[in-house]
Amino acid sequence: MSVYKSITKGLKEAIDYEKGAVSARTAKVRVEPLLKFDKAEIKTIRNSTQMTQVVFARFLGVSPKTVEAWEAGRNMPDGPARRMLSMLKQDPNIPVKYKIIERSGTRTPHSRKSSRSPL
Repeated sequence: MSVYKSITKGLKEAIDYEKGAVSARTAKVRVEPLLKFDKAEIKTIRNSTQMTQVVFARFLGVSPKTVEAWEAGRNMPDGPARRMLSMLKQDPNIPVKYKIIERSGTRTPHSRKSSRSPL
């Protein structure tokens, strides 16, 4: 079908719909409003994901300085970051579940003493 015929067909369908000659499918969609997060909530969410500020920043696609500023209360997240924080608040395992973050190895107790042999 040519572009002209496709446009003409679409316009005819729109006119027929407007006249009530044809019906169209409709659906109601509700989108949850974006939540606002304070500095303590952001840190709590990050800690629940077991990520450092650097890894959390890489996950969200922002700089580590941005996450640091959020947690210090100097700046607040906006748009997509707020949506992602809402999702992480509900399910901290999203990064692992969707294979965005891969965890490997086991945790070992941290010691201040060096395990290296002296030279």
